[in-house]
Amino acid sequence: MPTPSFCAAFADQVGATPDAPALATDSDIVTYRQLQNRVLLARQALTALRIDPQLPVCIPAVKTPDTIALLIAAFAAGRRVLLPSASLGAEALTRLCALVGCADILDSTDGRVTARPSGAPGRPLPGTGLLLTTSGSTGTPKVVELSTDGVDAFLDWTAMTFDIAPGARVLNYAPLNFDLCLLDVWAALAAGACAQLVDPERAADPAWLAAFCRDRQPTVVQAVPLFFRLVTEGGDRFPGVRDVLLTGDVVPPALLDRIVEAFPNARLWNVYGCTETNDSFLYHVDPEQVRAHGAMPIGHPITGVETTVVDADGAELTGAGTGELVVRTPFRARGYLGTDNGRWHDGWFRTGDLVRRDESGLVFLEGRNDHQVKVRGVRTNLQEVEQVVLAHPEVVEAAVIAVPDQHAGNILHAVVRARTASAVNGLHLRVHCAAALPRTAIPGSFELVDEALPRTSTGKVDRNVLRQRRGRAAHAAAEGS
Repeated sequence: MPTPSFCAAFADQVGATPDAPALATDSDIVTYRQLQNRVLLARQALTALRIDPQLPVCIPAVKTPDTIALLIAAFAAGRRVLLPSASLGAEALTRLCALVGCADILDSTDGRVTARPSGAPGRPLPGTGLLLTTSGSTGTPKVVELSTDGVDAFLDWTAMTFDIAPGARVLNYAPLNFDLCLLDVWAALAAGACAQLVDPERAADPAWLAAFCRDRQPTVVQAVPLFFRLVTEGGDRFPGVRDVLLTGDVVPPALLDRIVEAFPNARLWNVYGCTETNDSFLYHVDPEQVRAHGAMPIGHPITGVETTVVDADGAELTGAGTGELVVRTPFRARGYLGTDNGRWHDGWFRTGDLVRRDESGLVFLEGRNDHQVKVRGVRTNLQEVEQVVLAHPEVVEAAVIAVPDQHAGNILHAVVRARTASAVNGLHLRVHCAAALPRTAIPGSFELVDEALPRTSTGKVDRNVLRQRRGRAAHAAAEGS
């Protein structure tokens, strides 16, 4: 990770255990010595490119050992680095580069570092720290400035809490531009562990994922629920995993049962956080407690984290209740580059997440403020509907969007990918939803798809794309009638 402390810790590991594995892919293992050699070559290449050292650079997050070596070289040189999704479109990438002031986009392939113009003017960016982006689910991604103090505190907490140390093998499922990589990749390298890189092109292949886990035998696995839904599909067991970290989304109780069976010797954790704050809540999963509550808690604040819950008017709630979660953490970012978006105040961050706090202080994630819609005058949480659809045993992915309707205000449309095309149909799903949802919350239509759902640059389902598809389909149907 881009701090002087990380660079020093990585150098210490190179000196102490040069032949220990630092990175693993499905076909290769890179030792600390070999990774350091790549870093030195990348550092020389950066010098030869003669890019103004005051200017930030953009390094698309292609998940390879070469890219990681280039990032470490840039960190060691004290450069500001924008790390966007490798799949971001050209126009969006140019806009981000213009916002940050990156004139150059750097890539590294087969040990060769190249630079290409971003199409944006260069501009000095003072300070230190990596620049990540938000998902862009509400438009152009925002740039988040991580702080060196916050990252250092997070790396220390991670190593202590999950015993990330020499000999540990940490599975990295998330794309390299995700904040999850602070643990999966950067904390692992700072501690002398091995980061095991899942190929993004195979990340939706259940059989490949299971084989990768069998071959690489990770000891720590952090991933979103989709990974666990896929890797447990074939009934495999992974007894060598000692810590499983669930993060990024709600885990339905039925999926938790599969995880418990597949990882019989693992401590299970539910970790809550966001790019702007990093992790802020932690729950040591008790399956019996989850069953009793009917939902997975996000738990209690991590030591050093301050939290409050506010109602729709911004008034602080005391005791039990439901509202928006507001946090202040020792791991927090500096803020958004170029705008505060009204969500930062005196170190506190309004997450936009709706939570429910019970009488004991245990906190449950309920959904997003921006996922609340009204159907026939009844307030409906789209994420709650999605979780019901996902609870169907044949469903792999699902997203629910609201479609404007002149009579109902909105009607719900579900886009669903099942295990096989013949496994389920709209009638099956409607009956399934009717058992758990009020009538107004049952999707009015179900669209069954074969391909994976579209994702934003940070891996969230891209509901904007789904809305656009639905709009085009409705327009075409209207023209044909």
